[in-house]
Amino acid sequence: MLGMSANSVSYNEQGSVESGVDAAPWFLCRNEDLKEMLESNKESLKLEAMKRIVGLIAKGKNASELFPAVVKNVASKNIELKKLVYVYLVRYAEEQQDLALLSISTFQRALKDPNQLIRASALRVLSSIRVPIIVPIMMLAIKEAATDLSPYVRKTAAHAIQKLFSLDPDQKEHLIEVIEKLLKDKSTLVAGSVVMAFEEVCPDRIDLIHKNYRKLCNLLVDVEEWGQVVIIHMLTRYARTQFVSPWREDAVFDENSEKAFYDSEEERRVDQSKPYIMDPDHRLLLRNTKPLLQSRNTAVVMAVSQLYWHLSPKHELSIITKSLVRLLRSHREVQYIVLQNIATMSIQRKGMFEPFMKSFYVRSTDATHIKTLKLEILTNLANEANISTILREFQTYVKSQDKAFAAATIQAIGCCATNISEVTDTCLNGLVLLLSNRDETVVAESVVVIKKLLQTQPSQHSDIIKHMAKLFDNITVPMARASILWLMGEYCEHVPKIAPDVLRKMAKTFTDEEDIVKLQIVNLAAKLYLTNSKQTKLLTQYILNLGKYDQNYDIRDRTRFIRQLIVPNEKSGALSKYARRILMAPKPAPVLQSAFKDRDRFQLGTLSHTLNSQASGYLELSDWPAVAPDQSVRNVEVVEPVRLPLRESESEENSNDSNKSSSSQSEKSSSESDSEKKKKTLKNKKLQQQKPDSKDRQKRIRSTCLRIMQHNYSLNYYLPPQIIQKTLNIMTKYILIHIVLSISSPFFVNCMCSLLHLCVFLACQFDAVSWPVRVSLQASSPVFVPETSHELLHRMTGKGLSAQYRFTRQPCIYGNSMVSLQLTLSNRTDQALENIHISEKSSTGQNIHRFNAIERLEPQASVTVSMGVDFNDSTQTANFQLCTKEDEFSVSIQPAVGELLLPITMSEADFTKEQGKLVGMNESSATITITPENVSSQSVNRKVVSVANLGVIPSGQENIYRFAGKTVSSGSLVLVSVALKDPDAMITINTEKTVMGSMLLRQVKTALTNSGP
Repeated sequence: MLGMSANSVSYNEQGSVESGVDAAPWFLCRNEDLKEMLESNKESLKLEAMKRIVGLIAKGKNASELFPAVVKNVASKNIELKKLVYVYLVRYAEEQQDLALLSISTFQRALKDPNQLIRASALRVLSSIRVPIIVPIMMLAIKEAATDLSPYVRKTAAHAIQKLFSLDPDQKEHLIEVIEKLLKDKSTLVAGSVVMAFEEVCPDRIDLIHKNYRKLCNLLVDVEEWGQVVIIHMLTRYARTQFVSPWREDAVFDENSEKAFYDSEEERRVDQSKPYIMDPDHRLLLRNTKPLLQSRNTAVVMAVSQLYWHLSPKHELSIITKSLVRLLRSHREVQYIVLQNIATMSIQRKGMFEPFMKSFYVRSTDATHIKTLKLEILTNLANEANISTILREFQTYVKSQDKAFAAATIQAIGCCATNISEVTDTCLNGLVLLLSNRDETVVAESVVVIKKLLQTQPSQHSDIIKHMAKLFDNITVPMARASILWLMGEYCEHVPKIAPDVLRKMAKTFTDEEDIVKLQIVNLAAKLYLTNSKQTKLLTQYILNLGKYDQNYDIRDRTRFIRQLIVPNEKSGALSKYARRILMAPKPAPVLQSAFKDRDRFQLGTLSHTLNSQASGYLELSDWPAVAPDQSVRNVEVVEPVRLPLRESESEENSNDSNKSSSSQSEKSSSESDSEKKKKTLKNKKLQQQKPDSKDRQKRIRSTCLRIMQHNYSLNYYLPPQIIQKTLNIMTKYILIHIVLSISSPFFVNCMCSLLHLCVFLACQFDAVSWPVRVSLQASSPVFVPETSHELLHRMTGKGLSAQYRFTRQPCIYGNSMVSLQLTLSNRTDQALENIHISEKSSTGQNIHRFNAIERLEPQASVTVSMGVDFNDSTQTANFQLCTKEDEFSVSIQPAVGELLLPITMSEADFTKEQGKLVGMNESSATITITPENVSSQSVNRKVVSVANLGVIPSGQENIYRFAGKTVSSGSLVLVSVALKDPDAMITINTEKTVMGSMLLRQVKTALTNSGP
C-alpha cells in the first residue's frame, strides 16, 4: 500500500477515491470525463457534469481547465444548467478574460431573460470580467438592472456598482446617480446592498441619505442580517453629523419625544425654554435598532452595541450589557472581538459590567489571548468593594501552567495596587511571596512589578529591597536582575550596607552578565561612588575599566560618559559638579495604564479598533455638531391615496339610490334633508378637486406601463408608434379598473406579463395598421473570394498526408449556421492512404459536418472535399482529428472574424435606417490616417471585402462607402461604413456582436493603413 504510485489513484462517479493499477492521474481522468459529458447532446449529462464541477470548486479544486467546455453551454435553454454555468463563470471569468469576452453578447442577451435569476447571474458574470474595454457595457447593464422589476436583480446591480467602481473610478458620477435611484427603493432585499455601494463609492455624500433616513430606520428590522450591519454603521456616521450630543448635562430625555415633531407652534415656543430635547429622528434610530440586540447574528448585536455606545444617552447604555455578555458563549473568535470592545467600554463605564463580573472569570479551556482580555476587563472593573474577590481570583491564576498568562496576572495585580491605594501593601506582600516561586518567569515578572510599586513609597519598603537583595543570587532572568540592581542604586541610601556588597558580587561576574544587567551595574557603581565613595571607589574604578573594553559599544560609551561625569579632572569641566543632581534626581513613579485606554479614538467594532491602528478605508466618526442642522431635510412629501372618479361616481349612485329609497318613506325631517344637501355639495367639491389628481395618477400609470413594455419588448425596433399608443391605452384602463375594484396585489403582479402580451395582441387586432417589415437579410454572392489556402496538416506531421483549407465565402449547403470550407488532401508518400476521414470526437464541441470518408488516395494524388463548421459567431479554434486507417492527427481551424460573415444586399435608405438602430454600445468607430494608395473607391472596396465577406452597398454620397453583411450563425446584422476626409478616414461598425465588431474594426484599420495590394 505504501508503494502505490501517484498514477494508481482515480475517482469514481460519487467523487470518492479508488485505487487502480495503471490509471492516469485523477485530475486528468476527471477533466476528460467532464469534458465529454459537457459536449454530449443530453441535457441530463451536462447538468450532472456542472453539478460535479461546482462541487469541485466548493472543495477548493482548480477547475479552470474546463472553462472552454463550460462556456459553450452558456446559451443553453435549460434553466438549471444555465444557473450552474453562471456560477462557474463568476468564479473564473476574471482568470479567463479572453474566453469570457467571446461570450459577452450572450450575457447581454441574458440580461433580457424572463427569469430573474438568469438576469442577475448574467450581470454578476459581466461585472466579474475585469477588462476596462467593457466598462461602457457594464455601465449600461447596471443602469438597466437598477430599474428592473425584480428586487433580486436590483440587489445584484448594487453589488456590481462596487466592482465597476474598483475597475474604473472615473465612472463615479454616473454610479452616484444609480445609487441615488436605488436608495429610494423600498425593497428590504435591496437596502443593504445599495448602502454598501454607497459606503464604497461616495461615503461623504450624506445628502443622499436625508430623504431616505426614516425609511432605512423603519426597514432595518426586516433587512437581511449583513445588510443590517452595513446600514447600522452608516447610520451611526450619519447621526453624528446631524444630531446634537445627548451627553450634555442639561439634556432632557423622553421616550415619546416624537411628540416634539408633531406639536403645534405654541407648544414649540414653550418647549424652547428647555435646554435640550432629543431629536425625534435620533430617538427613531435608537428605538428601531433596540430589538436587534436579540439577533442571532453576533455582528448585528455588535453593530447595535457600538451604535448605542456612540449615540445613546449615558443612562441608556446598560441596555446593551446583557447582549454583549450573551455573546461570550460564542466561538473564541467572536469572544476575542467582543472582549476587546468590552475592555474599551469598561475603562469609561465600570458600572455597566460590574454586575456581570463573574462572566469574565477565566476558564481553563480559554485560549491565552482570551484569558489576557478577561484579565484586562477584571482589572478595569476593580474597585474598593470587589478588589478582595478579584485578588483571590488572581491568586489562582498565578499558579497557572500558562506562563504568559501567569505573567499577565502579576501585571494585573500591579495595576490594581496602583489604582487602589488601600490594597497596595497587600499586593506588595503577595508579590514578595512570589519571589520564592520556582518558576523563573513568575519571579522575574514579580520583581519588575515590585520595582514599579516601590517607586511610589520607597522609604516605607526598605525591608522589601533587602529581601530582594538576598534573593538576587537565585534570580537568573536578566530583566529581573536589572530591576533589582536599579532599585539598589536608586535607593542605596536606604540600604547603605547591602548595596556595596551587591556591587562587590557584580564585579566578579561582570563579564558573564547580559548587556542590560551590565548597564545597571555601571549605574549602581556610579551612584555608590557619589554616596559612599570610601567603600566603593576602587570597585567603581575596576568596573569602569571592565566596561571600557566591553564588546558592546553601548556599554563602552556609557562607561566613558560615567567616568567623565563622576571622576573630576581637568577635562571634565563644570559638568562633574552636577553629577549628583543628574544621577540621583528623583524619578516619577510609573503609571500603569490599560492597553485599551486610547482605543476609544476608533469606532467600536471596526478593524481599526481591533488592530489599534487605522486600517485602510476606515471612516472616522465626526464630532457632534454644536448646533443641530435643519431637520426638515429629512422630510418626505407623502402622497395621500386619492379615490378615483369612478369610485366616487359609484358612491354617488349609491347615495342617489339611498335617496330614492328614502323618498318612498312617509316622514323625513327638514333638518335631515338639509344635511343631505350639504353632503352632496361637499362631495361635488371633492370630486372637482380630485379630477386633476386622477389625471396625474393616470399619467404615472401610463409611464409605468411604458417601462414594463420596454422591459419585455424592443418597442422601438419591432412595434410601430400606433401599436405602442394603443397598447398603453389598454393597459392604463386595465390598471385603473384594478385600482377601482381593489384587486389583490399578488394577483395583479402575477398577471402583469400575461397582460402585456394580451394588450399587444388586442392593440394589433383593433388597429388597422400594418406592421413594419424588418429589412430582409438575404445573402448575396460574395464580392471577393480569396484564393489563399491555409495549412491544416503538414506532410511531415501527417506522415505523408498533407491538408490545406480555404474559406469559400459561399452559403454552406450543410446548414444555414455553418461556414463553408474547402479542403485539399494530398498524398505525398509512395503508398496509397486508405479511409481518410474526420473523427466523430471534437474536443471543443463545435458542430462539424464531416466530408465522406475517402476510401483510397493514390500516391502523389490530391482530392478536394468540402465541409461545414458552426463557429457560433466566435473566432474560437475548431479542433478535430483527421484520421487515416492507421493514424490520427489533431488539427485545428481558427477563422478570421471576416470569414464568419455572409454578404447581403440592401438599399442605402435601409442601411441608414438599420444603422440608426445599432448605436450606443453596438457601435465601434475609429479614425485613421489612410495611405494615398487607398484613397480611391476601388482601393477601399477591395481592401474591405478582402478582410471581410461583406456586400457593397450603393452610395449616393461621395467619399462614403458602405458595406453590409450578417453573421453566419445567428444572422446578426453587421454594417461597415468608411467616410474619407483627406487625409483621414472614419471607420464605423454597427452590430449587436460587440466583440466581433471591435475585432473587425481592428482588421479593417490594419488593411486601410497598409500599402500594397
